[in-house]
Amino acid sequence: MELRPGYQQTEVGVIPEDWDAVPLAALGDFSKGSGVRKDEAKSGDLPCIRYGEIYTHHNDIVRDYHSYISRAVAATAKRLKRGDILFAGSGETKEEIGKAASFVSCAEAYAGGDIVILSPRTCSSEFLGYALNAPEVARQKSSKGQGDAVVHISTSALASISVAVPPLPEQSAIATALSDVDALLAAQDALIAKKRAIKQGAMQELLTGKRRLPGFCGEWEVKRLGELAHIRNQKVSTSQVDQETLCVELENVGQGSGRLESRSNAGSAISTKYTFQVGDVLFGRLRSYLRKYWIATESGLCTTEIWPLATDERLVPSYLFALVQTDAFIDAASIAFGTHMPRADWGVIRNFEISLPSTEEQAAISKVMNDMDAEVFAMEAAREKIAKLKQGMMQALLTGRIRLV
Repeated sequence: MELRPGYQQTEVGVIPEDWDAVPLAALGDFSKGSGVRKDEAKSGDLPCIRYGEIYTHHNDIVRDYHSYISRAVAATAKRLKRGDILFAGSGETKEEIGKAASFVSCAEAYAGGDIVILSPRTCSSEFLGYALNAPEVARQKSSKGQGDAVVHISTSALASISVAVPPLPEQSAIATALSDVDALLAAQDALIAKKRAIKQGAMQELLTGKRRLPGFCGEWEVKRLGELAHIRNQKVSTSQVDQETLCVELENVGQGSGRLESRSNAGSAISTKYTFQVGDVLFGRLRSYLRKYWIATESGLCTTEIWPLATDERLVPSYLFALVQTDAFIDAASIAFGTHMPRADWGVIRNFEISLPSTEEQAAISKVMNDMDAEVFAMEAAREKIAKLKQGMMQALLTGRIRLV
């Protein structure tokens, strides 16, 4: 393929002629984090970054903290300097190994073990925070990851990775443009969190009768869940059904989203499953998956780690779906049996008390909840568009395909 005028082919791909492909070893000095056990992560008030948090909380730039250590623990940890780049030295997959985040704060903060630190001498740290997570750099890190069950990447391996480096003014411009998109993402996250909090407050009031919708009055009954619903525990072997039949597994259901986020079919595994029907409320029975719930919009099969609850005519399915999302229900279902994989106990859940209005009022309350869910889904879709915009910008700006003047 013929190169565009003004561009060059390098080990990191095609980049502008006034950019350089530079190994990280030439950009600064490497060091390592140290100490900070899990049980020390809440021991004080000094900010600390642990390697796992780079995967779960820090995207490109460290903007907040989730661990705080005592002065005594800090004495054996690595203090960070403004501009340091943090790499996760361990991880679960080679595709994500070595995820990076730049530390651009002046706060006193520390790095725990399994973090590799690069202290740049000349480059913009904000730029490197983005550039070191770009696809071409991620591919290099993936190729140097070692191990299977737990993947590691060494300091020397990271030092040999090359990155495309533009002139310093362009580094700053790129970092500013991407940071602006991050601000949009943060603002959208705040809106989503606020709407979810409003929904939780509304659920607490509407599902207990503390607040009534216009046009409804009269006393509510108090019933036990087992009087109104039952587990549809009809089992069937997947070898006995159409292999294209929908099969819901825990991994298909979003955590706390109330949505079926992916699909499997009965042919994906030959085993015994529960059947479920349209309108059944499904939720994960393992204690750590109780917030995986879905109201079935079609019939199918589900794994035995999921409970499909069917209701009688006194309990509107969408009202039950709202109930299983409440903290009160989650707390009740968390009283589990088993030690290796604790499971919810139907003997406990069946006695969960429900404040029960008429079916008409149940339907009206459910509609309010559904409308609020629809608003959250729309906000999440807007956030996904912003995230895709950021990915496109990173691909274009960090390769020099689009230049900022």
